[in-house]
Amino acid sequence: MSDSQTASASDLPRAWPFEEARKLADHVATRSSTGADERPALLETGYGPSGLPHIGTFGEVARTSWVRQAYTALTGRPSRLLAFSDDMDALRKVPDNVPQREMLQKYIGQPLSRVPDPFGTHESFAAHNNARLCAFLDSFGFEYEFASSTQYYTSGRFDAALQRVLEVHDQILAVILPTLGPDRRATYSPVLPLHPRTGEVMQVKMDAIDAAAGTVRWTDPATGEVFETPITGGHAKMQWKADWAMRWYALGVDYEMSGKDLIDSVRLSGRICKILGGTPPAGLTYELFLDEQGQKISKSKGNGLSVEEWLRYAPPESLGQFMFNQPQRAKRLYFDVIPKTADDYLTHADKARALQAENPAGNDLRANPAWFIHKGSVPEDAGSPVPFGMLLNLASVANADTPEVLWGFIRRYDSAVSPQTHPMLAELVKHAIAYYADFVRPAKTFRAPTDKERAALVDLAETLRGFEGEAADASILQNLVFEIGKRHGFEPLRSWFGCLYEVLLGQKEGPRFGGFVALYGVPETIALIDAALLRDTQV
Repeated sequence: MSDSQTASASDLPRAWPFEEARKLADHVATRSSTGADERPALLETGYGPSGLPHIGTFGEVARTSWVRQAYTALTGRPSRLLAFSDDMDALRKVPDNVPQREMLQKYIGQPLSRVPDPFGTHESFAAHNNARLCAFLDSFGFEYEFASSTQYYTSGRFDAALQRVLEVHDQILAVILPTLGPDRRATYSPVLPLHPRTGEVMQVKMDAIDAAAGTVRWTDPATGEVFETPITGGHAKMQWKADWAMRWYALGVDYEMSGKDLIDSVRLSGRICKILGGTPPAGLTYELFLDEQGQKISKSKGNGLSVEEWLRYAPPESLGQFMFNQPQRAKRLYFDVIPKTADDYLTHADKARALQAENPAGNDLRANPAWFIHKGSVPEDAGSPVPFGMLLNLASVANADTPEVLWGFIRRYDSAVSPQTHPMLAELVKHAIAYYADFVRPAKTFRAPTDKERAALVDLAETLRGFEGEAADASILQNLVFEIGKRHGFEPLRSWFGCLYEVLLGQKEGPRFGGFVALYGVPETIALIDAALLRDTQV
């Protein structure tokens, strides 16, 4: 494919990052059609350093990285990813999860890069959170360039673009003012000067704009004093929607995705970018995360799931899988989604390894989420011979509180498997123990079987006794379980499996039961059935 060509829809792997990559390639081709602009494609993500990085930060950087990976595969052209920190924004409120909150209260209205670090480890609150951001992104192996709003403003990187803002100031106002309420409209300015004495980011009306001099004149509402402030050199910054547009224009951003809640802001910033003389970037509007009740996740409400919490219960690849799945569809982000997402990842990793061996450059491989999660090369040890859900059920019936308990069953099931030969499985075992202890064990509720179910369970136990002493084959055992369900007239057949999960495991859902029997052991499963039937008679 030449630099000026992009693939047709039929040529693309069936994965959303490639659809986005084509949009990016079209955008780059348009701005470089004259041959005068051959710089690498610039993809950007934004970060507000008033708080620590969160799961949404991971999602946006991960998804943008996958678009970049697809763009490289599609075009062979270079690209850059800029992780931009808005650290010149003013501190609006003191976060609840930081020390020295009373001290921070004194700095409300100050740029975050001038607010002291309440943790005492960096020169400013912004520097502390920026360092946490970089460490966070580095821990996942993202490739990016970090950018500080304060550094870009104070170094003069934005000076030419800011000068352009003053030249078209009235046109920008004409776009923004109709979107504001009466009170806000009366004092709004796209330019926010920094107070020369207090350092506060001033949200005041401009008395005069001098484009030739590159200054704005304004009045301090507290003292009535009039100031004339240069907009260059970090003496002023832009109001955020105008700031976003100015940044796109100044840096030539080609791609930036954003959440559904910013649709109107993207549209408005795009109009301002055009007024400045730039072209708004291509981008994806992704849906928001919801909690278990279907409510929008909010950091202030604390109704979300943190990255740290997710990684306690499943490997980082599973979090990547969650972020990869249908970004334009709202998804509930709570603890119950973790086991299925982990197993989805394992399924994709197994398929990807097979496809990688057959055709490393094939579209089927490049449509696989594991190809993106592993940056184009899926390692041989990426999968697991035992699904995560199966490990959880094994932990449940064994009441396991250490990995060694589960490994005893796993080694008996397959003596060739060990933590050394299957590191992903070893990681999953540890996560399964933690998830079982925190979520499965407290929620276990056994029910008594009906007469019909009791007869089927007795039949299952008796049939399984014929397999004692033999090597257990999961598929044969699964067929056996099916046949017993049919023999006892369960309709639909899933009601029979519901009986197995609720009566034997104390939970609503469970694994493929034949695979579970093979892993747990035939004698142990018979004992499990006998104990459940005995428990019923003692109630």
